[in-house]
Amino acid sequence: MSLPIRGPVLLPADRADVELTTADGLRLVGELAVPIDVDPVATLIALHPLPTAGGSMDTHIIRKAAARLPAQAGLAVLRFNTRGTASPRGVSDGAFDGGEGERFDVAAAVDYVRDHRLPRPWLLGWSFGTELALKYGRDHDIEGAFLLSPPLHRATHAELAAWRGDARELVALIPELDDYLRPDEARERFAAVPHARVIAVDGGRHLWVGENQTRRVLTEIVAAVNPGALPLSAVWEG
Repeated sequence: MSLPIRGPVLLPADRADVELTTADGLRLVGELAVPIDVDPVATLIALHPLPTAGGSMDTHIIRKAAARLPAQAGLAVLRFNTRGTASPRGVSDGAFDGGEGERFDVAAAVDYVRDHRLPRPWLLGWSFGTELALKYGRDHDIEGAFLLSPPLHRATHAELAAWRGDARELVALIPELDDYLRPDEARERFAAVPHARVIAVDGGRHLWVGENQTRRVLTEIVAAVNPGALPLSAVWEG
């Protein structure tokens, strides 16, 4: 049977609710999705948009990455709610800390991936999540960071420039019509990290609404992490 891949479609994967424990004693709720019957080739650790503006592990691009990419690209996807964040999955302990205490949340997620022997971890940040990836990603054993609509508000110039000379990959997907950081300014600011790849998306907007923008985002993620899985089909034959 052919199934169009769009909207909220949920492709086959082994999915399990998980809990992460931070070094400061908080319980974070999340979900791990992995391919069925095969080992994942890489792992996405998803860091969601700003919770005070409604961001969570269930924000649409992160939800769709977990729904599609285990089956389409052989990726494991760990998504979770940072401290104080609520979504249909549940509420994580603690309170939003403006990107400071969240360093422990990032560490708990990376530790979970390591402890469960999941391969080739990448941080996948969206908006506020990109700030966490830039501020704290260098502290951890990751293969790279994929930055979706980075506002570069909380991450300082020094924290961005600290990635200069780091062997790990840094990829930034910048919407042409972003509310915070558009391609020309992004190229100027990411020039502090010569190896960073800045990809401008014509017609893109900060929230990546619509199937065409969703498909572009997921394609660019897979191009960075597991390019051999491209192209991503628009139909699932199951």
